Amino acid sequence: MSASRRSGTTDELGPDEPERDGADLLAALLDGMDAALCAFDADGVVTHWNREAERILGWTAAEAVGRHGFAGWAVRTADAGEVESRLLSAMQAPGRQVHEFALLTKEGGRVLVRTQSASVPGPDGKPAGVYCAFSEVHAQIDLERSIALSEALFDDASWGVVLVDADLRPAVVNGHAARALGMGRTAVLGRPLGELIAQGVEELESALTHVLAEGAPPAPAEMWVTLRTAEGEQRRCWRSGFLRLASPLTEEPVPLGVGWLFQDVTESKQTEQEAALLRFRTNQLHRAARAAAECEDPAEAASVHLDFALAGFADHALIDRVAGAGGSVADGEGPVRLVRGPATPSGAPGPSLPAGRAGLPVRYSEGHPALQCVERIGSVRASAGSTEPDRTREWAAARQWPADSVHALCVVLRSRGRTLGVVTFLRGASRTQFERFDATYAEDVAVRIAAALDLAAVLERRTG
Repeated sequence: MSASRRSGTTDELGPDEPERDGADLLAALLDGMDAALCAFDADGVVTHWNREAERILGWTAAEAVGRHGFAGWAVRTADAGEVESRLLSAMQAPGRQVHEFALLTKEGGRVLVRTQSASVPGPDGKPAGVYCAFSEVHAQIDLERSIALSEALFDDASWGVVLVDADLRPAVVNGHAARALGMGRTAVLGRPLGELIAQGVEELESALTHVLAEGAPPAPAEMWVTLRTAEGEQRRCWRSGFLRLASPLTEEPVPLGVGWLFQDVTESKQTEQEAALLRFRTNQLHRAARAAAECEDPAEAASVHLDFALAGFADHALIDRVAGAGGSVADGEGPVRLVRGPATPSGAPGPSLPAGRAGLPVRYSEGHPALQCVERIGSVRASAGSTEPDRTREWAAARQWPADSVHALCVVLRSRGRTLGVVTFLRGASRTQFERFDATYAEDVAVRIAAALDLAAVLERRTG
């Protein structure tokens, strides 16, 4: 570059150089467009023709520029008049005009295109020509479908749609997703996922990171998350699909983020889990009955039922039997003393241990869940109400249960209209508290244990 050009003077520049630089820039801009573009002057002569127009129709810029209209080369002669009048009418109309018609390729084929034409004003403000951008109709329809699909997903979709940026923060959220997250659409945007999800966020962020790095997984994933909402924490199961979003404007794919689509399947998953749990527990009851039938001693059969009930249900279990009066008490006979019966070991897992023969009563304080169970002749649930180790150990020790007990379920043992005792199931901190569904199963187990203990007491009296 000369010194005069660097200093900003133009004395040594030819009169056409700046104009040529502007023409080169315009040519580069036109050739870089994704849409085909041509322009006409006020007389209908082609003045511009870019590479995309050449790609679609096969006519080069050298062959197109300077021709009058499309007649005889880009349009059939019979259609040329109508096409030219529709294009040049844009000079007299406000805004852009959209038309569809067939153009001819250099090889003689026909291509249906959609055009957008508008007036080009001259220096005096009067129309000096028309520019026309066009693309193949199927390409335009594909684009419109993509836009329509995007708008429908973010307006009317019956499942959640979230666009997550490369920093794993929501960038766009549809109404369904916002309702599922318990917040407004704008309130969710830009916030870390950890502020929205209390538990399960690590699994979700790991999935998003994997999609950014490796691409979409082959199948949807089911994720359990706990949401932070104004009503408190809510546990939900979302069936999620992921798509990596990459820019189409670069040669190498540049990740723009992840498209996350999810559907709430909490109710169906809970139904499936309950059905599977019911099948398992029914099988356990069946297996326990088969095993107990092989026991010569009915008391041993009661322990077998207790051991089979623990699998997947509780960490510990113990039986407290009614002391004296033949090992049972009728309703309304007054205070009841309980004697510790078989119990599972509180350390390493193993079969339940039989009780000793001393028959010393357990010293349960007033209001103990086992005593409440006998008084009500029904099941009683109790929990420590705290996850602090010291407080839970104190809670368990006060009730004479293993130190790691956090949740308890006491079920009365009844046979022939009399109360035989109480069976207590205990869970540690790693398990959830007992629910009504659990109590129903425990009551089924208690019926079998009570029948075995009743038979054992009858045989003991006969042989005694």
